[in-house]
Amino acid sequence: MTTTVGSLSLNGRIRAMMFGVAYGDAIGATVEKLSAAEISERYGRVTSIDMEWHRMGQSSTARNGRVRGGGIITDDTLMTMCLMSIYNDTQRHLDAWDMAAGMVREIAWTPRWVPELQREAMLIERLFYPEKWIFQRHQLSACDPRLGGVGNMVNCGAAMYIAPIGAINACDPKAAYDEAIAFASGHQQSFGLEAAGVLAAAVAAAFVPGTTLDKVIQEAIAVAKDGTQKAIIEIVDAARRLKGAEYTDIVEEFHNIIGKYSPMGDDVVHSVQKAGRATDAYCPSRLNSIEELPIALGFAVINEGDFYKTIQDGINSGRDTDSIGVMTGAILGALQGEDVIDQAIASQLNRVNKFDLFITADTFTDTVIDIQNKDSQRDIEKTTARKNLALALSK
Repeated sequence: MTTTVGSLSLNGRIRAMMFGVAYGDAIGATVEKLSAAEISERYGRVTSIDMEWHRMGQSSTARNGRVRGGGIITDDTLMTMCLMSIYNDTQRHLDAWDMAAGMVREIAWTPRWVPELQREAMLIERLFYPEKWIFQRHQLSACDPRLGGVGNMVNCGAAMYIAPIGAINACDPKAAYDEAIAFASGHQQSFGLEAAGVLAAAVAAAFVPGTTLDKVIQEAIAVAKDGTQKAIIEIVDAARRLKGAEYTDIVEEFHNIIGKYSPMGDDVVHSVQKAGRATDAYCPSRLNSIEELPIALGFAVINEGDFYKTIQDGINSGRDTDSIGVMTGAILGALQGEDVIDQAIASQLNRVNKFDLFITADTFTDTVIDIQNKDSQRDIEKTTARKNLALALSK
């Protein structure tokens, strides 16, 4: 079933959102954890999903037995699909209890093809430790679901897969923020949780008929709190000031700004040398922000929303490149709709990852429509009840 949002179909926007997630993930995955300077030195500029992974020359042990390149996606896309599956199964809005039940089942008990492993596996085998935390906290520790994120390493892990909540709450950024916070509190805390709420709000705002990138950013800033809000404001202001500047100057300025909110810098590889080292990275803070979302919005402003240029600029800036690509692709895909989809790239993504982005998107679209129709019916019933109460009180 397809409905229209403005001049663009809801189905087309969700298809583009899903394509944006997978494309941004795949093109960013090949250079993840490299600095901007290292990417430039090795590749010049990455503009294709066919680039070889920078770790392909290393041993299997160094690569943890994984493969990338040629369009292979990572856990960012797979967990996005997991969240869609939870919605398809429940046909309702979600909260932390669905993290404890639905997401645990998806990552730990549902076998699926994991492209990086080139085999069917439980997704938890591939996940980074902050995402494995979901299983440990909920199934093994049996915590209050709302406290699932407490104690976790603060990172972008919840924000990277949260876009479907924006689609479920299409055109209502505050509702998307609230639902994302309620659900992702079972996974993340502090500014990692905040980023999930703001990303969901931005995606929801992108569905508003006739909206613009500037309005989407305004909605994101309106719901954002603390360091997350300040980081987005500073990066976006810098982007407006730096339009037309050299790419290297833009990256340097963005990283100088985000450095005030994130102490990681280019040192994002975990190694034996870091064992026992004191750090503020990944610790709860009201003053800090993840890097990926502000950077994604900054490059969107620099490029006036150009889908491919924005994603490519974002992933060439280094560090957590796949998640920068995912967040950019989700927002701009939802904003611009099906016209941004390169069918040849989509076909390659489907082939090498053994999935179908558009069947996934179409099934989820039906779920979005069903949930929003239920919301509309509840709103009508509430309005009727309030009118009847007011009439009774007036007698």
